[in-house]
Amino acid sequence: MSYTTENIRNIAFAGHAGVGKTTLFEALLQAGGAIQAPGTVERGNTVSDTDSQEKARVHSIDTCIAHLDRGDCHLNLIDTAGYADFRGATLAALAAVETVAIVVNAINGIEYGTRRMMMHAKQRGLARVLVINKIDFDGANLAAVVDALREEFGNECLPVNLPTGRGSRVLDCFFHSEGATDFSSLAEAHQRILDQVVEINETVMGQYLDAGEGALTPQQLHDAFEQCLREGHLVPICFVSARTGAGINELLDVATRLLPNPAEGNPPPFTRGDGTPLAVSADPASHVIADVFKIVNDPFVGKLGVFRVWQGTIRRDSQLLVDDGRKPFKVGHLFRLQGKSHVEIEVAIPGDIAAVAKIEEIHFDAVLHDSHDEDQITLAPLTFPSPMFGLALEPKHKGQEQKLSNALGRLAEEDPCFRVEHHKELNETVVRGLSDLHLKVMLERMRERYGVEVATHPPRIAYRETIAGHAEGHHKHKKQTGGAGQFGEVFLRVEPLERGTGFEFVDAVKGGVIPGQFLPAIEKGVRQAMEHGAVAGYPLQDLRVTVYDGKYHPVDSKEVAFISAGKKAFLDAIVKARPIVLEPIVNVEVAIPEHNVGDVTGGLAGKRARIMGTDSQRGGELVIKAQAPLAELVDYPTELKSMTGGRGRYSLDLSHYEAVPSNVQKQLSEAWKPHVEED
Repeated sequence: MSYTTENIRNIAFAGHAGVGKTTLFEALLQAGGAIQAPGTVERGNTVSDTDSQEKARVHSIDTCIAHLDRGDCHLNLIDTAGYADFRGATLAALAAVETVAIVVNAINGIEYGTRRMMMHAKQRGLARVLVINKIDFDGANLAAVVDALREEFGNECLPVNLPTGRGSRVLDCFFHSEGATDFSSLAEAHQRILDQVVEINETVMGQYLDAGEGALTPQQLHDAFEQCLREGHLVPICFVSARTGAGINELLDVATRLLPNPAEGNPPPFTRGDGTPLAVSADPASHVIADVFKIVNDPFVGKLGVFRVWQGTIRRDSQLLVDDGRKPFKVGHLFRLQGKSHVEIEVAIPGDIAAVAKIEEIHFDAVLHDSHDEDQITLAPLTFPSPMFGLALEPKHKGQEQKLSNALGRLAEEDPCFRVEHHKELNETVVRGLSDLHLKVMLERMRERYGVEVATHPPRIAYRETIAGHAEGHHKHKKQTGGAGQFGEVFLRVEPLERGTGFEFVDAVKGGVIPGQFLPAIEKGVRQAMEHGAVAGYPLQDLRVTVYDGKYHPVDSKEVAFISAGKKAFLDAIVKARPIVLEPIVNVEVAIPEHNVGDVTGGLAGKRARIMGTDSQRGGELVIKAQAPLAELVDYPTELKSMTGGRGRYSLDLSHYEAVPSNVQKQLSEAWKPHVEED
């Protein structure tokens, strides 16, 4: 099918786990003629859940991209995972769409994932649509769900259609005003949403007030509706039953007739190298600008970079650059994705979602372009949760160290919330993710895809060290071995900085007592010492080092001498500056049944946690917000599961570092025997 940018709709389906996003995805693809029959999550034959882990666990883990054509419109749909454990890929999808459809379970109403995705979509300036699914289920109180959505997210949440026949059908109430509904009134809902839409545009409102609804053209209604979405003045509510198909065609009608196309959505936040904003236009004749929002390492196709075209046209055989790369690559094959299938295409226009394969320099969030004029352009990064849950690992079989390293690198390319850390001083490889489940899935994938099995154990906590006072240090490095000697003398002072500041190195040397070429060597020595700590072997941070005096020898002074002198002078000062150990403090959100609140808050209090507050949710659920030392939460997944019978869940985000209690510092110090290299 041939189409223009104005005919494209890009929509991500998001929301809490279990709301039926994948089933809805299947129903939409069938209604659009992309598939003949919908698969089911239980049978493992859906378009989106194709990974073996997704089939085994019966829920989505990755995002899935598929498309359908309806009338003259081309719809790119993205199915996302509902579990917070896998939200990295879910959030990444927001960089590729104009609209996020947040799916809500008609039985459970607003859940944790509903709030989270509404917040993320709003922060990104995306159009939002609330899709209430399972409207035909027994016990669904649809009027109450609508009231709750309006109370939680504002009166701008308004139905654009309403269910009828006990959820067996859905009636449009934006373009129509007559018909019997299960609750409310079609005429009332029609008037309410029409009033909301026309008031955003003075011209349309004046025409409406003067001549009535009949004076407005469909294009005027679309333009006003789209402006409302873009400015957050309207969040449409739609009703569907993905199981029976009720409301599916009506949802597609809303998408094609009312949702923004790529030329209408809020502009993506691109910036130039100097930090100034860059306005991109959905002009097929302009220079190419595209953003890579997903990486897939496919065992058959190789590395696949999935991107959204924001400007220009990409053709097969085009020459493209990655970020500020000097050497372009040739687009040998251009793909459109349909689940796990790759459909080869000739051209991708602004608004298209496409992919290229076997380009090693492509990475997540890379900007693809075809002119060096755009070398320093970046898309404002999405805010991802910090992966705080860690496992130290090593290969079970000797000789697989390099294979392990390669496999971890491939997995980290695909998931922005999966990180690999190599601690040289500990000879330890640590992987970090959003939860124990997240890491289990990633390691199982590594075994299945790359044949690497690992043994795991808890990693050392990422403690840090700093100082609480000011001090001065001095060291004279002098070495004579018969030939040319080594000489360097350094006087410096150290002082603490605010938490999170990092490290500052200041040159306050007067009169050339230390030549300028040796100052980088002194800083290098200081940084070497900082890596190994002074109290318990953890890196030092949040301090300033000022070199103010010293001596040199015109013959014997060398870089190596001042590296050693800087290191020793720094260590001399640090031990006098009241060094302290810092521990990571994390924000903890624990969602539990209300009857477990006593056990959970008591358990957190025993972990040196500070309870910051609680929020009651629908369905008898409570969210406890707290701050706690990460070191106290190593076994928390198991404890929470035991306390709540598996119904509790939690999330962690790094908040800050603060000093450990004196007894903890003493334990850490005694477990580490400091040693300083002897020259």
